[in-house]
Amino acid sequence: MSSLADPAVLAAGGVLWRTEPGGGLETVVVHRPRYDDWSLPKGKPEDGEHLLETAIREVVEETGLRGVVGRRGVRTTYAVPEGRKRVDYWLMRAAGDDSPDRFVPNDEVDDLRWLPADDAAALCTHPHDRAVVADLARTDVPRAPALLLVRHGRAGDRSEWDGPDELRPLDHRGRAQARRLADVLPLFGPTTVLSAERTRCQETVQPLADALGLPVEPLPELGEEEFADDPQAGLAVVDRLLAGPGVTVVCSQGGAIPSVLMALGVRWDGLPGRLWPPCAKGSVWALGGRPGGLSADYYRNFGT
Repeated sequence: MSSLADPAVLAAGGVLWRTEPGGGLETVVVHRPRYDDWSLPKGKPEDGEHLLETAIREVVEETGLRGVVGRRGVRTTYAVPEGRKRVDYWLMRAAGDDSPDRFVPNDEVDDLRWLPADDAAALCTHPHDRAVVADLARTDVPRAPALLLVRHGRAGDRSEWDGPDELRPLDHRGRAQARRLADVLPLFGPTTVLSAERTRCQETVQPLADALGLPVEPLPELGEEEFADDPQAGLAVVDRLLAGPGVTVVCSQGGAIPSVLMALGVRWDGLPGRLWPPCAKGSVWALGGRPGGLSADYYRNFGT
């Protein structure tokens, strides 16, 4: 028997949004002929997909529209014939041509409407979808991150490396993590790639930079030793990056990232009694806003 903690069915979806010329917020709702309901684009993962990738793919397949990934939305759970279904949502800013002409009716979705958030919520058939739209309309936290804070990939055991520690490279698993980050992080639309001056940090984001056609620029203030020597300088850089513009990827180390997160007010309730936020090798924190109005999403891995 499934439970809320162990759902029988996993799915993911996207909450597409755009801003009207007058500044109003609009989002997409779709009509599913199979159920004769108005809902949000979503679907089940394919083999090997992270749910974030599922959400993007389902939005494209059902609406013909593409979105730039923002913060996590509401996670919904509800009963289905198989047991409990859990749907993870991501907010997505509409990118490129978001006109209704891009939509082609199909077996799953036969109608699409861009509506103001309140009207979209009223049209949704199910209460759990209305909760997702209400989350989109929040103004206390931003809809998208400005900083993707990456812990470098696995680099073997320090005791087994003969050279200077700052030159220790990624191992086989770390290189696989770097390739996977290059697959997924472009979905957030990053515009700049920065790295602490450690070989393992630079190698972690080099495939991503190559995929984006960007250089890896040095950011010494967020190296482990440099941050310990002058944390205020590192935090000043983080504050500047959170202000934008654009989305910046920064690769740093395990001795710096949790301290940055704690200074921003990020706490962790995943394990009882644990105070420090997690920071596994190859993991990503997607951060937006400021302390008191910060969105902080943790991605432990993307399936490596």
